[in-house]
Amino acid sequence: MYLVQEKRLKRMVDVLNKRQKDLILFVDDVKNEHNFSAIIRTCDAVGILYLYYYYSLNREIPINEGITMGAHKWVLLEKVNHKVEVLEELKNKGFQIVSTFLSEKSIDFRSVDYTKPTVIVVGNEMSGVSEEIVDISDYQIIIPMYGMVQSLNVSVATGVILYEAQRQRKKAGMYEKPSLSEEEREEILRKWAFEDVIKQKKPEGE
Repeated sequence: MYLVQEKRLKRMVDVLNKRQKDLILFVDDVKNEHNFSAIIRTCDAVGILYLYYYYSLNREIPINEGITMGAHKWVLLEKVNHKVEVLEELKNKGFQIVSTFLSEKSIDFRSVDYTKPTVIVVGNEMSGVSEEIVDISDYQIIIPMYGMVQSLNVSVATGVILYEAQRQRKKAGMYEKPSLSEEEREEILRKWAFEDVIKQKKPEGE
């Protein structure tokens, strides 16, 4: 049983069929709510389902709904307290860890094969990805630049990288068939089209 109109339900199903289960974004302590919200919106646009994030402040990271335009409802956000442990678990499951980081080992972000199970890690606006994550990364990537300012806003950089991943996956036909199992799609659809609708209808305080 779903609580949305048939046209809306079909849209949800179509979106779920293109969600990339094995392309994950990990946000390492991004503080600015505008940046974080823009990142969420881009994740939804390229078909990312899971966004993991570490946030060092002792409160929930604020989300600006005027920027997400509702995208935060369709991306599964998971806050983690032990970021290295979580990434190591994903690595043990066969994911490659790709971190944005400038060093002698850094390679062009387009050199990575994003059709493989991948976790892309982007970091804090000032300090970038933490060294403990860099140490366990399979690749350190950079976006080549030719201007006086040798950096991009984190949300812009994330968008550039994610769209390269989307380009590669589209070319490989990975959006043409669901990466989620039927059971996984049904579980998420129930959340979107039933549980979340009920939550939205409940008066505040209940």
